[in-house]
Amino acid sequence: MLDCCDWLSLRTLGGLCQFLARVDIGLKRGREYIHSPDRRYAEKVAYIQTCWQQVLAQPEQYVLVYLDEFSFYRQPSLSTDYSALGQRTVPLARRSYHSNTVCRGIGALNALTGQLTYSQQSRTSTKRFVQFYHDLAQAYPQATTIFVVQDNWSVHCHPDILAVLEPQHSPFTPPISPAWSHLYTTAMPTGHLPIQMLFLPTYAPWLNPIEKLWRWVRQDVLHLHRLADAWPELKQRVLDFMSQFQYGSPDLLHYVGLLPY
Repeated sequence: MLDCCDWLSLRTLGGLCQFLARVDIGLKRGREYIHSPDRRYAEKVAYIQTCWQQVLAQPEQYVLVYLDEFSFYRQPSLSTDYSALGQRTVPLARRSYHSNTVCRGIGALNALTGQLTYSQQSRTSTKRFVQFYHDLAQAYPQATTIFVVQDNWSVHCHPDILAVLEPQHSPFTPPISPAWSHLYTTAMPTGHLPIQMLFLPTYAPWLNPIEKLWRWVRQDVLHLHRLADAWPELKQRVLDFMSQFQYGSPDLLHYVGLLPY
């Protein structure tokens, strides 16, 4: 450290520490960061805002939800916890001898009411998405249009999913997998579910508030949990956590930043 700051003419680490304190520089824990490379970032955000204004103007007709996928595992994740000071004991993430089984959830958060539509199974598939979109339409039977804001995972535009939705009008769609190109035809059937997909800028998870809900469930249920040998109970705990928001929640809107205090 002293070698990197030889221009300060300091001879000891203590002197360097005192200097850094005087200029208000200290150690901070880093965080992951990525800058969205999307050249149409502003256009996509503006388009979502336009749809949101429709919801605010006619909430009985339009609904906007933020959709995302969520995975959690049998084995507990590490985190901080309270422990007696002055002892050598530390919080333990008690692991199981079983393989680290995964469970995958799909959630859609209503940006106006905080209502959460959520399901979880062992794997994600196009059939699961189709069923989830049916569940979403049933959750809002009065809506003529449900705007679904989501990331650019190519599966979201799989032909089997588009076939159950009404024709899409968004000017922004993610790249289509070449393996599916032969499935897209001019005669491709369209469904009746009143869902319009809105795509976020690429690599911009900070624009999807439901990401903060996943952080909340990890903090309250999954970090350092003691149910590694009780996999069905752990999955039920996650379902119970999510179910508290099924009828809407101002607290959830506050937490994810959609409703200012």
